[in-house]
Amino acid sequence: MRRMKKMLLLCVAFAGILLLIRNMGGAKGEIEWRTNSGLPTLKEGWRGNIVIGGRFRNDSLAEGASSFRDVMRWKLGRNPQRDEKRRDTFRVRVESLGEIPLAENSVVWLGQASFLITVGGVRLATDPCYFDLPLNRRLVAMPCSADSLPPVDYLLVSHSHRDHFDRRSAEALLRTNPAMEALVPLGGDRLFSGRALSGIRRQEAGWYQEYHFADGLRVIFLPARHWGRRGLFDTNRTLWGSFLIIADDVKIFFAGDTGYDRRIFREVRELFGNIDICLLPIGAYSPQFVMKRSHMTPEEAVQAFLDMGGGMLVPMHYGTYDLSDEPLGEPLQRLWLCAAALGIENRVKALAVGEILKF
Repeated sequence: MRRMKKMLLLCVAFAGILLLIRNMGGAKGEIEWRTNSGLPTLKEGWRGNIVIGGRFRNDSLAEGASSFRDVMRWKLGRNPQRDEKRRDTFRVRVESLGEIPLAENSVVWLGQASFLITVGGVRLATDPCYFDLPLNRRLVAMPCSADSLPPVDYLLVSHSHRDHFDRRSAEALLRTNPAMEALVPLGGDRLFSGRALSGIRRQEAGWYQEYHFADGLRVIFLPARHWGRRGLFDTNRTLWGSFLIIADDVKIFFAGDTGYDRRIFREVRELFGNIDICLLPIGAYSPQFVMKRSHMTPEEAVQAFLDMGGGMLVPMHYGTYDLSDEPLGEPLQRLWLCAAALGIENRVKALAVGEILKF
């Protein structure tokens, strides 16, 4: 059964990669610069996100998607950490999720890049992914059922990958929060097609653009070094990015998914000052020849945290799904070693799923 699953996965990956090369390699045409003209742009002189042939690009940064040769070398090669990975018994700890008062500012991790953030009397959910994915089961239980999560005002979606936007999870949120509004990247409208999600209110933003609010809350969409795809023909049709949330004199940075780029993180600090809480990905980095363009190592996450003048680092994007070659417990172990070497371990808070971090 395991061999059949692996062969099926390889066939699907091979077909997808061929179409990815076709999609990206044929992206020719005039350069466009896109923004949402109805939203303010906070970076002076910013023309907008680069689009070529209808597909978004990483500005002057290296493209996020790996080459066909690198991906096939990964899929057909032997994982040098295979035995170590088989012996790994790490599992993320889970706490039952109780009441989360709106009057108290808090962050709750739900696994992967899914958080509940309560600030200024408003609650935001990020990158909803609460269930098993196609060919990839969830390894960590939810702290409660998706239908019994606390009320949510805003849904933040960083990009289109299925481990960051799961339609079933979004539908569960919408069932219990019919007035919820989605804050999405340019092109994100396509994520909400179909009857179940089409009625949700939403705003699209490009990098450095601020969404409209009437709640005394500020949310700004910022760059990330990544890419996007859900199906075989939609590579980079939806933009990707990160979010900065500002309320009650607190600044929270949610990275979504990104490779390390010093310019991105130093610019966040230059534009907005030191960031109080940094929610940063630390997993899915091996093998580096494939993952480096779009995912950070734990050490790079620490450097991004320092680049932003971070007060507290909350790691994410590890231990929830098996997405890459490193053992499940390695990202957190490397994070602690790096933080200890720099003497900043007291500024790292690795949450259990369902644990409430008050600030």
